[in-house]
Amino acid sequence: MSVEAMVQKMIDELTAALGDAAKHDKGNSAAGTRVRKAMQAAKAAAQEVRTKVQADKNA
Repeated sequence: MSVEAMVQKMIDELTAALGDAAKHDKGNSAAGTRVRKAMQAAKAAAQEVRTKVQADKNA
C-alpha cells in the first residue's frame, strides 16, 4: 500500500469518527468510547506510515 493511500485511509476513518465526536460532546458516553477506539486506530496507522516512510528512506 502506498503512503498516500495509507494517509487517505486515516483521513477517511477520522472523518467517520466526527459524528461520534459530536455525539460525545452532547453527553453520549458510548460515542466517547467509539472516539477513543478510533483515536487508538489512528495512532497505530500513523505509526505504520512512519515505519513505511522510514523503510522507503533507508531502501
